[in-house]
Amino acid sequence: MIDLAFQSAKRLARRIRRRGIGCAELLDHYLARVDRFNPGLNAIIETCIPAARERARAADAALAKGEIWGPLHGVPMTVKDSFDVEGLPTTWGVPAEAGNIARADALSVARLRAAGAIIFGKTNVPIWLADTQAFNAIYGTTRSPWNPDRTPGGSSGGASAALAAGITGIEMGSDIAGSIRTPAAFCGLYGLKPTFGICPTDGHALGANVAPADILAIGPLGRGADDLTLGLDAIAGPNEIDAAGYRLALPRARKKTLAEYRIAVIADDATAPVEPVISARIRHLADFLNREGADVSEGALPDIAMQDIHRTFDILLRSATSAKHTDAERAAAEVDLAARGAEDSKWARMLRGMTLSHRDWLILNEQRHRMRLKWQAFFGEYDVLLCPVNCTVAFPHVTEPPYERQIAIGDTVYPFMNQIFWTGFSGVSHLPSVAAPIGFTDGGLPVGVQIVGPQYGDRTCIQFARLLERAYQGFVPPPGFE
Repeated sequence: MIDLAFQSAKRLARRIRRRGIGCAELLDHYLARVDRFNPGLNAIIETCIPAARERARAADAALAKGEIWGPLHGVPMTVKDSFDVEGLPTTWGVPAEAGNIARADALSVARLRAAGAIIFGKTNVPIWLADTQAFNAIYGTTRSPWNPDRTPGGSSGGASAALAAGITGIEMGSDIAGSIRTPAAFCGLYGLKPTFGICPTDGHALGANVAPADILAIGPLGRGADDLTLGLDAIAGPNEIDAAGYRLALPRARKKTLAEYRIAVIADDATAPVEPVISARIRHLADFLNREGADVSEGALPDIAMQDIHRTFDILLRSATSAKHTDAERAAAEVDLAARGAEDSKWARMLRGMTLSHRDWLILNEQRHRMRLKWQAFFGEYDVLLCPVNCTVAFPHVTEPPYERQIAIGDTVYPFMNQIFWTGFSGVSHLPSVAAPIGFTDGGLPVGVQIVGPQYGDRTCIQFARLLERAYQGFVPPPGFE
């Protein structure tokens, strides 16, 4: 029998409400697994166990009086290091921030507590959250429970490793270039990158920064699609300032069977070629959906050149993250870019983003918003788009900076940063997308698919993932952790 630690957060919460297990008992069960498995994974890097135990006992006492705090009542969870948790460090993997102790919870963390969650720790990230791995000089390297020689993904890599290994109940991550979706795909999980702006990022920052970052979204990871709904419902909605003027009302998912969906599928593209096993698994899924009676169109895309999406995302991404660079780094980037002239390599695009003038940002932003209109028209014809999450499955740990790496697809070598094209493909235009498991490689590594929907179609993406979970494949625990 599979350990209860691998049940979805929704099932755990239901079990607690029905008095099948106590909140403190469930927390202790997870903490025992943390003691057993985390040393080999290095996924959970900070804990607040005394406070978590006190809250779990209070949750049990409340339940005994018939009080339910919320849909996550008593569910133990961890959150990504980049979120403020009162009393714990928020480092973003940056050594200079190792002593940065949060004085208050991030808004999303406070909302998760209000929904009843028992937060007992934080999970590992790469430096500046800027890698598809999870290692830094403060906490070291996080390993995948599927294969310790491979990465669990990043930047929410500690989150994905902890969830897949069954040492936490649900997780909260952030995503600007796939940092929720990549680790979800690498570890056989579910991850939601919500529509841009619907989940406030207050408390997901370093220093005194309070402005929301372009493209960045925060969202849940879980072992079931229902957990994405629980997490989204807990954290979505305007913050105190914006709530004075508007409220969030996401459309409900209206379709109840796979046969009702109009589905576009793209399994590969020359802009960022993917490993054959990924395209094969997506095509196998498309065949299944056809047999289920869905209206499936392979190769359908909005009227936007893939290279235009690629270039716009690359530059806007590096512009969005450019504030972390010092004046000296920016000046050096300007010199380097000037020497490259009209070069349009990945490195040149990064330099352009780092040094972008406001005028040039406005031009790119106009291009992005024209893309949004074309996506809107596209989703008038299709309910969801299925595409890869990454170019590869989980890869071995590497130490070179991302821009110095390469990846091989067949006999051809490509820039490693192609890895983030498929997540940027939807993210740059503010669209929601869910990563969901759809199979394994011959070597037993998880393969995921990305379910992209129209802006504010978050619930449609989750519902489609839920139907796939029931009819095609759900979460499978990695061997040795059952």
